[in-house]
Amino acid sequence: MKFAGVKLDEPRVMGVINVSPESFYKGSVRNDEKALAETAVKMVDEGARFIDIGAKSTAPYLETQISLEEEIRRAVWAVKVIKDAVDVPVSIDTTSAKVAEEALKVGADIINDVTGFKGDPDMAKVASEYSAPVVLCAHGKVRDFLDPVRVVIEFLQESLTIAREHGVKDVAVDPAIGFLRPAYPPWYEWDSKIIANLNLLKSLGRPILIGVSRKSFIGAITGRNDPGERLAGSLSAAAIAVLKGANIIRTHDVRETLDAVKVASFTRRFAP
Repeated sequence: MKFAGVKLDEPRVMGVINVSPESFYKGSVRNDEKALAETAVKMVDEGARFIDIGAKSTAPYLETQISLEEEIRRAVWAVKVIKDAVDVPVSIDTTSAKVAEEALKVGADIINDVTGFKGDPDMAKVASEYSAPVVLCAHGKVRDFLDPVRVVIEFLQESLTIAREHGVKDVAVDPAIGFLRPAYPPWYEWDSKIIANLNLLKSLGRPILIGVSRKSFIGAITGRNDPGERLAGSLSAAAIAVLKGANIIRTHDVRETLDAVKVASFTRRFAP
């Protein structure tokens, strides 16, 4: 199995860099060229096989409205700097087809769409025109609150149908930890159930990418309100995700996460 040309014979790590000051974890934000390039190089040196760029926060609980022009400016600048600094596939995390297209034009390799092709109606068209690999997240209106895994699988099946209709073939699926936030059960239970049953997403036949790094469900479980204090919880969640079949772990902390991934992956060999 491959994604964006990278072999997934073992779990891989995707490093996250944000150029959006409004992002929930301020420690991930880089706003000057030197720091941005150095962070990308450091992540790749530490073992990241992908870099994901966020030019606008997509956290569902934050006020993150910026202009389309500003998101494009940030994305294009960041992609150019990072592509000059490292030689790994670069992903643009956006819900806007126009942002995705402008990022692809300057060298981005992957579209990471948290709306799973259900937001901007032109996103699938852009992915098809540029033959871009895509990360599709589970997205939709939750009606069945008691079976999170079934809901996530159904949402992802809908997104995969859109991808097939547009000839988009290189797709990874993401269960959207932190994004589907029903009033009941509590979102941290919802997210935990998804991680505990992540292996069921293998039925979709696609690489499984998951982002758990420093997210709010970890804070709810551990009592760590500050995302800067959630590293240990993040590593625990990443290890569980790998044991349950994750192929790519998206993280702010590459070196530490890769160690957790390696131990979990090695241990998984001996599971029944």
